[in-house]
Amino acid sequence: MTYAADRTIRDADSHLMELPDFLSRNVESSMRAWIPSLDDIRLADVGTQMREFRGAKGHSQETVDQLVALGDNLTRGPKWHGALGAFNGVERGMALELLGFRQQVVFSSFCATKIFGTTDSNAMYAAAAAHNRSMAEFCECDARLIGVGMVPLDDPELARQLLVEALKLGLGAIWIPSRAPGGRSPGHPDHDAFWRSLSENQVPFIQHVGSSSLSIPDPWMNDGIDGRQTARGGAEVIGSKDLTVIFQAAQRFISVLVLDGVLERFPNLKGGVIELGAGWVPDTIRRLDHAVDIWARSEPHLAEFERKPSEQFRDQLRFTPYPFENVGQLMSETGPELYMFSSDYPHAEGGRDPIKRFDAALESRSAHEQSLFYEGNFRTLYLEHE
Repeated sequence: MTYAADRTIRDADSHLMELPDFLSRNVESSMRAWIPSLDDIRLADVGTQMREFRGAKGHSQETVDQLVALGDNLTRGPKWHGALGAFNGVERGMALELLGFRQQVVFSSFCATKIFGTTDSNAMYAAAAAHNRSMAEFCECDARLIGVGMVPLDDPELARQLLVEALKLGLGAIWIPSRAPGGRSPGHPDHDAFWRSLSENQVPFIQHVGSSSLSIPDPWMNDGIDGRQTARGGAEVIGSKDLTVIFQAAQRFISVLVLDGVLERFPNLKGGVIELGAGWVPDTIRRLDHAVDIWARSEPHLAEFERKPSEQFRDQLRFTPYPFENVGQLMSETGPELYMFSSDYPHAEGGRDPIKRFDAALESRSAHEQSLFYEGNFRTLYLEHE
């Protein structure tokens, strides 16, 4: 018996756990000076584990045997670097056998802040290239793994070169930051070649937690109460206030992308918004439909849309709800085509039994709608990787 039991599940969000040399081991010598260090990761337990496993190729055989013995309880076992397949692709294949997932998308855990958070173009693009090579290295041993590359859009020509290499590496999705790249809208014509290439290669773009700052700005944390604790930096990574804004940069990015006509110009372009929740999606769709209706006269390009934003969302975008969100209710508000299952394996935020929590929210939905959530909507997003 596997964790998925007798159902077909494709996992839209998992992670590898980088070791300190993840960025430095796959970089040209001429660019090595630009590569940021991962040694300063200080999250509770995670930073310690990263340094403990420095230089390791995988877990010891004894540890692998213990983890495999967990069987369909694998999600209840160790998290972070201690999990089966945390930093070794062969082990991750073993984990997939126990989880019973047909496919699994793999993101890095700590590189986004290092790559998307710098203003140094040399460091940004050198580190992104190194990241993509190491990601491909992790995923190459198992065809069920879909590796996610990183491509900052700030410099359109460097982004083009990075995308070409990422596609040659076989990476199946491209993670981009949520900012206005290079002081431009993502709908600026300078980026059309990027969107066209993704569309033609049937590779989706991704907005993921880490595409922008995870945290609410510091002044909002100044409540004047001495000794009040925050969960920031612990196993949860973010605190309660951070959760209230964590999706906003991606919401803005997607909204501008729609209003600038990118999804209209490239109807085969697909995108995923991952680990940012989905409770905000129904209201965003309503607002965008309203914006097009109201401003079509004063912004004539909106009147040229052949499809409403709500139709563009259903055709081209997919979202992963958090396990605590009622995905059944979200389906009632928008339709069942938008939402996908994710485990967040082996991060602690994924919980010990995400299937159970999603099943409870989907209890009143049809078997077809449940199948869309657990598999069908994933397949729509990852056409090239079935």
